[in-house]
Formats: sequence, structure tokens, C-alpha cells
Amino acid sequence: MLGLSGDSLASHENFRKKYNLNFPLLSDPDKLIIGQYGALKEKNMYGKKKLGIVRSTFIIDEQGVIEKIFPNVSVDGHFEEVLAAL
Repeated sequence: MLGLSGDSLASHENFRKKYNLNFPLLSDPDKLIIGQYGALKEKNMYGKKKLGIVRSTFIIDEQGVIEKIFPNVSVDGHFEEVLAAL
């Protein structure tokens, strides 16, 4: 399991420690990888349009093939949903 966001490495380390995560968090401040996965979308916030990250989960097999995509993830119940898909 990996986590990926546009946040800095320093903020990732603080987040990992705060929540006692046991998996790596990857930093993509330029949002290049995030965009390639289709998780960068135009959002309308307070009447202004801007690009933002859509929280998503990807299940990728051993050969690197995306098996399932969960777009627009809501935290509540998501763990169980992913576990059922696995």
C-alpha cells in the first residue's frame, strides 16, 4: 500500500507520525502522477474554478494493471469497501 498526495515530504512525515501509519506516503507537489491517474479535476470552490485532487483509491495487481478504481472516496466505510474488493 502507498499513499500519494501533492503535499510536501515534511508534511507527510508529520502525518505518518500523527496517525501511526505503517506504509509510505509519496509526495507529488507538481501533481504529475496524480494527473496521470486521472485524480486531478476541475473543482468549483466558492464560485472559482481551479484544479484539485479527487481523493481516489486504485487497486493495482502485481503486473501493474489497475484492477479497480474508487473515485471520490469518502473515508467512512471505505476500508471495508476496499477489503471486500480485494
